[in-house]
Amino acid sequence: MALSDLLYPDNPKRRQELIRLHQELLDCMSTNFHATNELAGVLNEHLGCTITCIRMRESSTVKENCDIMIQAMSEIQDQVQKIDSDMKEKLEPVLYQKLYDIKEPELEKIAIAHKVFSIVLGEATSTAGMVAIKLLSSNLITLTVSKLVSLLAQIGASVLGGISITILGLGIEMILHAILGAVERNQLLAAVRSYEKHLAEFKAASEKYRHAIREVTSLVRQQLQ
Repeated sequence: MALSDLLYPDNPKRRQELIRLHQELLDCMSTNFHATNELAGVLNEHLGCTITCIRMRESSTVKENCDIMIQAMSEIQDQVQKIDSDMKEKLEPVLYQKLYDIKEPELEKIAIAHKVFSIVLGEATSTAGMVAIKLLSSNLITLTVSKLVSLLAQIGASVLGGISITILGLGIEMILHAILGAVERNQLLAAVRSYEKHLAEFKAASEKYRHAIREVTSLVRQQLQ
């Protein structure tokens, strides 16, 4: 047993808690990578986008993987803004306003959007208008993605950011060294609390993000059935 564990008997318990929280963070990030690729696939296939799929880099740090996610989400935001610009450019002002009017029937909005994409792409799938309206009328881009990007930036800039995502295979002492540089009770407790705070916010925002993506991908699957 390390001397610090003799002096601070709660440390072994907090070490295990750090390992658990670190794994939860990585699992959540991995799920977000998958969801982002799902959305990118839908945008590429049905709306003529060219968004690159992403993957977690096991040899990189938490921050570097956060940056990969931020870049992909920013690209999605740019593409959705372009979709909105295409709508605004191709439609009469009255028709464009209908896309954002909550009183307008969704089927009519979808028909309007599909007409635009048939012009923009030359030929559009039957789900193009549906996907476009779902993205434009939901809070996927304006709120959900923006919130998650903000949290990813915070995690990347925190004490967690410099930790390699593969550090679990290196053992407990390496995790503590990466986080603290020394095993001291107050530092270890602060690290656990930092993890808990960031992870709780990140998991909640991630669930909203994935739920919004499921709404879009479910529509696509229903159309293909």
